[in-house]
Amino acid sequence: MTQLIVDLLNEKYELFNQPNFIPNDPICIPHQFTLKQDIEITGFIAATLAWGQRKTIINKCNELISLMDKAPYDFIKNHQDSDLKRFLSFKHRTFNATDTLYFIEFFKDFYSKNESFENAFLVGLKPENEDMRVGLENFQKVFFGLEDYPTRTRKHIATPARNSTCKRINMFLRWMVRKDEKGVDFGIWNQINTSQLVCPCDVHVERVARKLGLITRPKADWQMAIELTKNLKQLDPLDPVKYDFALFGLGVEGYL
Repeated sequence: MTQLIVDLLNEKYELFNQPNFIPNDPICIPHQFTLKQDIEITGFIAATLAWGQRKTIINKCNELISLMDKAPYDFIKNHQDSDLKRFLSFKHRTFNATDTLYFIEFFKDFYSKNESFENAFLVGLKPENEDMRVGLENFQKVFFGLEDYPTRTRKHIATPARNSTCKRINMFLRWMVRKDEKGVDFGIWNQINTSQLVCPCDVHVERVARKLGLITRPKADWQMAIELTKNLKQLDPLDPVKYDFALFGLGVEGYL
């Protein structure tokens, strides 16, 4: 990696990892809340719905949160079955009411037994694991651990076992785990190391990373995400995914 690329990535990381990044990004959704569980729930929803134009994603997330009376954790814990009818018309791309209702059912069950959503990603994960593969593979099993889960909803929860880049979940984990003084990422989880995070690979990140020689694999898959993350660890072995800001920002800017 040339010094020119290193300087470019560090410069753009500093430029985009700022509070003014928040309003136009799906991360603005969990930033509406202060309660840990509200941040977890809305963050996961925002990451799950994060495909398409960012403005549309943000609008659809706000619509869904409004249906939860703008108090998602309280709604999930205390709603009655009759309250669920309001979700029957909700849809974003291929994410529909069936998926929404299962997410609510899962969260209600999960939070009846757990204080934090972080626990869902810790099954089988050890501090010595280099990345989140084990945690992500087991997370999908945890998420679909309820009886009679809708098969169609599985497509919304990626796993390395299907060779997915797991872009949206890796983005969500970045939000929850990374800690710095800039205030964009939340850093409210403490049992996953930032060095274990895997860089989210959306089309912007992939295009810029490929142009900069940070990835060589021909298609977007789990191994490509690992290749990119390992190369970013040359710059910062403890916090490689901070450069997601730089790569995404360069892509949005139309760099290269």
